[in-house]
Amino acid sequence: MGSDEYLPLFETRRAKGRVLYRLLVVCVFVGICLIWIHRVSHIPRKGEDGRWGWIGLLGAELWHEKDLPKVDIFVCTADPVIEPPVMVINTVLSVMAYDYPPDKLSVYLSDDGGSDLTYYALREASHFAKHWLPFCKKFKVEPRSPAAYFNSSDDPLDANQSKESVLIKKLYEEMESRIENETKLARIPEEAHSKHKGFSQWDSYSSQRDHATILQIRVSLEISNAPIILNVDCNMYSNNSHFVRDALCFFMD
Repeated sequence: MGSDEYLPLFETRRAKGRVLYRLLVVCVFVGICLIWIHRVSHIPRKGEDGRWGWIGLLGAELWHEKDLPKVDIFVCTADPVIEPPVMVINTVLSVMAYDYPPDKLSVYLSDDGGSDLTYYALREASHFAKHWLPFCKKFKVEPRSPAAYFNSSDDPLDANQSKESVLIKKLYEEMESRIENETKLARIPEEAHSKHKGFSQWDSYSSQRDHATILQIRVSLEISNAPIILNVDCNMYSNNSHFVRDALCFFMD
């Protein structure tokens, strides 16, 4: 190997054995279906011992969300100039929209720069999320970063989705415009500042390198302290809403 040959720091190559892997997936799927067929076709008759235990076991195999652990997701940022707040909230919104039990998912934004602009953007995103998350769940859209979704060339599947998509896109563009305008002006609107007491944290002297700890947590006021932590950089939005569920189901066998 010559010393002048270029060695990439990162590269993606197509994995070998794709046919074998797909065959394995099919075999596992068929096996699971056969187990379900066996459970349904061999339920003990009424009055026989073990009937309710058998039915309960079938229900547990069909519904396993109760076994999924709680997950804490930390999105990290540090500079509202290098890492624009609009980009940050797209990442936050994409992980908030994961296909995972909502009561077992907590999302935290860690801003080492202590920026009131990032906090303002997060407040705006929290209002938009009330429209975005139900939209994602209803139509199972992918990806679930608003910016990535609206920039995709794929057309909605039906008229209802198309109509709602237009409304959601309008709300997103209005939010995006507000955040970008305030970011350019490097200030927070007086109306927002007076409406949310969280901005009082910036009333005293505060800078990127010298600021007090400001802790704000998604909906709850308590730290969830989940056994599973997923750390996400603010410029890495999730492009697969099933990622957490798939990964944990795999590791939990």
